[in-house]
Amino acid sequence: MRYDHDLIIVGGGLAGNCLALALKDSGLRVALIEAETAIEREKAPIGQRALALAYGSTVMLAALDLWETISTTATPIKHIHISDQGHFGKTRLSAEKEGVDALGYVITAHQIESHVSKQASQTELTVYCPARVVGLMSSDEATYLNINVDKQSVNLTAKLVVGADGGQSTVRDLLGIKQKITGYSQKAIVTTIRSSLGHNNVAYERFTTQGPLAVLPTTEGCSAVVWTRTNEQADDLIQGSDSDFLAQLQNCFGYRMGELQLVGPRFAFPVNLIRADRMVEGRAVIVGNAAHQLHPVAGQGFNLGLRDVLQLAEMLIEQAESGGDIGDPDFLKSYAKVRQIDHDKVVNFTDGLIRVFSNDWVPVAISRNTALIVLDHVNSIKSLVTRHAMGLGGKLNRLGKRRY
Repeated sequence: MRYDHDLIIVGGGLAGNCLALALKDSGLRVALIEAETAIEREKAPIGQRALALAYGSTVMLAALDLWETISTTATPIKHIHISDQGHFGKTRLSAEKEGVDALGYVITAHQIESHVSKQASQTELTVYCPARVVGLMSSDEATYLNINVDKQSVNLTAKLVVGADGGQSTVRDLLGIKQKITGYSQKAIVTTIRSSLGHNNVAYERFTTQGPLAVLPTTEGCSAVVWTRTNEQADDLIQGSDSDFLAQLQNCFGYRMGELQLVGPRFAFPVNLIRADRMVEGRAVIVGNAAHQLHPVAGQGFNLGLRDVLQLAEMLIEQAESGGDIGDPDFLKSYAKVRQIDHDKVVNFTDGLIRVFSNDWVPVAISRNTALIVLDHVNSIKSLVTRHAMGLGGKLNRLGKRRY
């Protein structure tokens, strides 16, 4: 059978473009479908959110020839300070003690998307944009897509379709893949602050019974705030004045960075744990936010999605090199089986953090604060935890290793 493309990626965000870059030398004929123009994506408020890139993710980005340019606008995290509001426990992690330049980096979604999309545009990639998928069908031989491009209907065929189109994935819906949603009854408030003492490249994770507060170092001496509150509290904080918001933020965070000053707009979005029932249906697979959405605690969402993409790219390259069918359902299920292990580990970790640190029952509070103190003083355990925070808890795939 003759195909229009070997592989069609639906979604031109971080996951989709990174997959396209990972496959640029594979010999596969790759197409990308994106609904929004670059200008529309740049105007979206969600792009202002800060992403915490684990050290392991920077290794992966370097393997895609991306990190050298991304690093120019990313802020290094030299230290991580973890505390529990109103209690005695705290833990401090250090890049210097691990022998690395940084434990991770912070960059806005807009900034990294700009770098990635620019690099992807320089590859031999067929792009349909702005275009929307309106129909999808998978047979034993091919996947058939119907898309609208500039108000015209176009039919495409491919061996494989990858849904990298985010939390509101059209591909996932058309495939009939359902989701399991665990609600936390929380919203995350995103904004930017400046402090009188500066951030000194320290990332703070402060747990409270209403939700975690992350303060992350960014460019120009500013810090990105990701503050999780109950739905009612978050609505009040968004609707209230800047001075009221700042006073409550200062009260929650304290004065480790001195006086805080609000320098950016405030946005809020619901926080849920969302997982697709399956990652594969016929000759189609979903990755990144189309497959999972996590609580922002510990900043694991993007890092998990990047590992999805590079694991898939590695397996696709190996399958193509061996003459195999890249859209074979059994092959795709083998990918899903590998990724399921990582997904379960990260989901259990992030969900467990929220449940343990949101519980103010005295025995639980004493236990977790004792654990924080032990972690802060036992170097072997601290080093292990630090490596996991850096995204080095498992093996790097072939793409991640090829330059290191």
